[in-house]
Amino acid sequence: MSTTGQVIRCKAAILWKPGAPFSIEEVEVAPPKAKEVRIKYPLPSIQVVATGLCGTEMKVLGSKHLDLLYPTILGHEGAGIVESIGEGVSTVKPGDKVITLFLPQCGECTSCLNSEGNFCIQFKQSKTQLMSDGTSRFTCKGKSIYHFGNTSTFCEYTVIKEISVAKIDAVAPLEKVCLISCGFSTGFGAAINTAKVTPGSTCAVFGLGGVGLSVVMGCKAAGAARIIGVDVNKEKFKKAQELGATECLNPQDLKKPIQEVLFDMTDAGIDFCFEAIGNLDVLAAALASCNESYGVCVVVGVLPASVQLKISGQLFFSGRSLKGSVFGGWKSRQHIPKLVADYMAEKLNLDPLITHTLNLDKINEAVELMKTGKCIRCILLL
Repeated sequence: MSTTGQVIRCKAAILWKPGAPFSIEEVEVAPPKAKEVRIKYPLPSIQVVATGLCGTEMKVLGSKHLDLLYPTILGHEGAGIVESIGEGVSTVKPGDKVITLFLPQCGECTSCLNSEGNFCIQFKQSKTQLMSDGTSRFTCKGKSIYHFGNTSTFCEYTVIKEISVAKIDAVAPLEKVCLISCGFSTGFGAAINTAKVTPGSTCAVFGLGGVGLSVVMGCKAAGAARIIGVDVNKEKFKKAQELGATECLNPQDLKKPIQEVLFDMTDAGIDFCFEAIGNLDVLAAALASCNESYGVCVVVGVLPASVQLKISGQLFFSGRSLKGSVFGGWKSRQHIPKLVADYMAEKLNLDPLITHTLNLDKINEAVELMKTGKCIRCILLL
């Protein structure tokens, strides 16, 4: 039976208020309006469709600084199948497999039109946590539920703007390629596109979670000769070395600050440093670890917006540079299908990043797994 044009009732994980656990509820998902797409997440017995529990959601759950509206449906790392489309949609059709994109690509703003830019101006509209017409497509118990990150993938069906979906290979395994929706692309691209790591160079990656490990993979793909992983959790070192790290350090085991140790190890400092945690103190250490003349430090982690960064101007006097990176520098709708194609051609390996798989109703268990530090990425099947 066709559901086109109808309200759909399905399951979602709702965050009713700050600090609360996720609550599995029945929600109503309205049909897509003009230039919108409704995406379905069928039962695993029909088609495995998935979303990842990303570090961004963990920051939302543990942060007092993020200015979110509640209740909301989180989730921004996902892949699904188009169920129906609104008026004027031309780039996807019902039945297409798609990647959801927290970073849209409108193709019209100055950033989209610049070959070096990818921060589409339409991203800012997502901060309202509503669709373009100022309303939500989600309702639960008679109450409107806010969207999140242009996507809201912690729901069996979601409504997304056409500019926030990318059509992908019809045979791509969605429970794998959903990582390309955020974590993998963010880290891998930070090395390839933002830093432009060079063959034979030395790299240091601060933070070895899913994004940090993807940075390691990017550095290796770019031909770095030495890749040093830095993390306070030693259990992550084995995985990091499997993916390309040549050595790993725990700052808590060192007698000197990490930046001094890295200078001693390399004689002149690191060529390319990456902060993949979102911690201001770690960022300062990463910048100070760079070669003073030509070292590049890339901010990959999401830093708290309410806290100012304090760095000595002397660190820049000799030539160091500090760069921001969003979504690895990829133009989302343009480049994501190509990354999926590379995965299908076995040029990329996402499997080592996935350590756990659970059903959506176990999402609070997934949160606890992430907190232990033993989980790199937990895929939630919807």
